[in-house]
Amino acid sequence: MTGAAELMLQNFVDSGVVPGLISLVSRGDETRVEVLGRASYDGPELRRDSLFRVASFTKPIVAAAAMVLVDELRLSMDAPVADVLPELAQPVVLRAPDGPLDDTVPAERPITVRDLLTFRLGLGESDNAALRQREEELELRTFGPPVPRTPLEPDEWMRRLGTLPLQYQPGERWLYSTGSHVLGVLIARVTGQPLEEFLRERIFEPLGMRDTGFTAADPARLTTAYVGEDPLDTASESQWLTPPSFPDASGGLISTVDDFHAFTRMLLAGGAGVLSPAAVAEMTTDQLTPEQRAAAVDFLGPDTGWGYGVSVGGGRYGWAGGLGTLWSTAPADGTISILMTQRAIWTWPEELFAAARTW
Repeated sequence: MTGAAELMLQNFVDSGVVPGLISLVSRGDETRVEVLGRASYDGPELRRDSLFRVASFTKPIVAAAAMVLVDELRLSMDAPVADVLPELAQPVVLRAPDGPLDDTVPAERPITVRDLLTFRLGLGESDNAALRQREEELELRTFGPPVPRTPLEPDEWMRRLGTLPLQYQPGERWLYSTGSHVLGVLIARVTGQPLEEFLRERIFEPLGMRDTGFTAADPARLTTAYVGEDPLDTASESQWLTPPSFPDASGGLISTVDDFHAFTRMLLAGGAGVLSPAAVAEMTTDQLTPEQRAAAVDFLGPDTGWGYGVSVGGGRYGWAGGLGTLWSTAPADGTISILMTQRAIWTWPEELFAAARTW
């Protein structure tokens, strides 16, 4: 990171755009970290090991967990998920994507593990108002920030999800981000373990990610989350202080900058004993067709596709967390860039995005 970029980030803290931020840039054996500001606008100073709600950084972690099972032949990419998720055994699809929910046709093929990983199962963040309203009525909480949590247990969540029609045929369209929610339930059922337990055994502990989980490891280090300058989830009364009934595999994890850096370094190293190099290559390769990329351009941006839990384009892969985090890896020169803030990313000023792009 250049000195000008560091000064710009400091200005965002000094001017109150964000209460604090942590930036990390690494290349090879060199890692530079800047810790600026406070854990909340009226709180203690931010620490390098402060805990952030990393939101959609959860997606690549859960995708990696699924690829552990693929490596071990406990999951097959093109097997129907209905073998483990019978709630999705007989999906029906809207006759028209913007049509009424009772006008459906049978799915042309089963939903597969690959469909979940690539967000092409046929459900996701929808522009069909009736479908979004039905999801809200069912308390599935698949859209927007994970606040408040769904009150449902995983089996009941899946039962209710299975009553919905798909908006598109399996494999037809990229839709953020219901595939990750479903993938978390699939992993738990295949392994016979709670999702967090499997993540801890196969991802967090091998990588030394001691502070990552669905509950704040140390409440004293938890930051406050904001939408703009308005508190969304305060550290003292956070929903992340208690275990969730439904571990949100799309956006529910708490982590630190060093924990998440350990995960990104694992991917850059080709798996580092956690995943096979082939699994990492699949995760970080664009899986979308040109038509699917074009349909998703408003969400992903120009010339950007999707791997498994990560966007891919411009010689980089990575993703953003809606509650204020940003990550990219450039494999060609081995540069990893991570920015963690407490301000919801959709309320960031363009200047903050521009500062991040100068790394």
